[in-house]
Amino acid sequence: MAYRSAAPATQEEVAEAARVERPEAALSFQDVHVSFNTEFSTVEAVKGVSFDVMPGEVVAVVGESGSGKSVTSAAAMGLVPKNGTVSGRVYLNGQEITAMDPTQLRRLRGSEVSMVFQEPMTALNPVLRVSDQLKEAMEVHGVAFGKDALAKGVELLELVGIPDPANRIFEYPHQFSGGQRQRIVIAMAIACNPSMIIADEPTTALDVTVQAEILDLLRRLKDEINTAIMLITHNMGVVADMADRVVVMFQGEVVESGTAEQILMSPQHPYTRRLLEAMPKLHQKQGAESPRVKVSEEPVEQPGTPAAAEIAIEAKDLALAYKNRGKGIRVVEGVNFTVPRGEILGLVGESGSGKSTIAKAVLGLLDVDHGELLIRGRNLPTLSRKDRKAVRKDIGVVFQDPAASLDPRFPIGDIIAEPMVVHNVGSPKDRKERAAELLEAVKLPRSVTNRYPHELSGGQRQRISIARALSLSPSILIADEPTSALDVSVQARVLEMFIELQEQFEFACLFVTHDLAVVDQLANQIMVLEKGRVVEQGNKHQILREPRMDYTKRLLAAAPVPDPQEQRERREARHQLLAAQGLL
Repeated sequence: MAYRSAAPATQEEVAEAARVERPEAALSFQDVHVSFNTEFSTVEAVKGVSFDVMPGEVVAVVGESGSGKSVTSAAAMGLVPKNGTVSGRVYLNGQEITAMDPTQLRRLRGSEVSMVFQEPMTALNPVLRVSDQLKEAMEVHGVAFGKDALAKGVELLELVGIPDPANRIFEYPHQFSGGQRQRIVIAMAIACNPSMIIADEPTTALDVTVQAEILDLLRRLKDEINTAIMLITHNMGVVADMADRVVVMFQGEVVESGTAEQILMSPQHPYTRRLLEAMPKLHQKQGAESPRVKVSEEPVEQPGTPAAAEIAIEAKDLALAYKNRGKGIRVVEGVNFTVPRGEILGLVGESGSGKSTIAKAVLGLLDVDHGELLIRGRNLPTLSRKDRKAVRKDIGVVFQDPAASLDPRFPIGDIIAEPMVVHNVGSPKDRKERAAELLEAVKLPRSVTNRYPHELSGGQRQRISIARALSLSPSILIADEPTSALDVSVQARVLEMFIELQEQFEFACLFVTHDLAVVDQLANQIMVLEKGRVVEQGNKHQILREPRMDYTKRLLAAAPVPDPQEQRERREARHQLLAAQGLL
């Protein structure tokens, strides 16, 4: 079967024909190969990639980790490491990048091509004011100097939607929110009016509302200054929202390319179909229901307290505070909820809404400032240190980043058995057998027990984190964004496994996420938080299909879907909603 993308030679012929009919491409890849010399062998990361990005066009490059997306973008910037070899040709506005020396490349970076990275705090210098960083970008390329550069910096911050830019330009990166930091990175990227922006996962770490604002900003910049954008992402909703054309990469090759409508609505290659099938869907229409978890249509009264089920977690008028110089600053106020054994409560909201703070309190990592927090009927704030340790034994936790939460010095078997060692449960032989059983439960072979975290993929490491969380057979599990760092296909497999384990072990779960489609798949109840207060809570059907509060409606309107036509309608509806609420 012939797919939309072709072999490199055919791609070159198509690209050549297109160049005759179309204006010069802002960025053009022609049969690009990138290989890396390692200690043991040569690894070919990119294998004959050919595609163009035209002025004023957004081309989304999609694929899983290891598919070659970021290496391809590095070739366009001349940033391939020293052990890498690039063959083929990359043209930027007709200039061959692959033939340039480092001095020529430095002149191009920032002035003609710029990059927006996934994590803004790695792209911003934490010890320099925003003003200095914006001025530096302009002064290096001779665009503006001194007061003129500062004035232009204020204009750029205003353009990207930073409030009170004339004063805030003198602040440091840590004084801005995550979404505002990403806006500053975009301001730096457009400071020298480049014709090409490469955006590498620019919204992955952001909440859905902030993500929608950043995508609106990129779309506006594309229209106003005719900037070409190469968008690297694995979120098909973002692709539907932004892309004119899509390039699908798998194991270093382009397996399919075409318009966003062609790729998303009628994919030809099996890999593209797998990516789309793996993406969690948000079912908002009446009668639509997540296919994996059946949820009662009966609304849950606030705070829901089913008489038949054992209540694992209960909060009564809960208030939480962080201490600063001896003074408590309340960040969560007046929260009430119950989680029966065998159910999942999804905590959703923007960054700073108090989701993770509540999870920390349940784990006993943050003292309760007011109210009650009952773990299986025992009020956590009133317990002695010894009793708290006993309560913690009944709580498992899965963190967002598996690489950071697993000790790289320990083999997998020891990592899974560590909670049993801490709580002095079982003999060494029992612990070893329990670790092997849990590996099978999370669908990994027992042979993994002697391997180390760095030898496993991200999805496998997250499975290890889940196995460790279940090692003491807890009745409560805290999951803090456990799938946000994973590719969509890996995320789908982890979520399927999570559902199976929850049915098998019947633990109560607090599931913290900003992905409403994930919550739609998993949760029985949903609690929506804003600025430390509960905006709305109830069963999944009521919250996702019949939201009552404006904030919940804004969250749902901001969630992208992988259908270009539907996403255009949702974007218009979102703008109308914001206008009606006086926020536009």
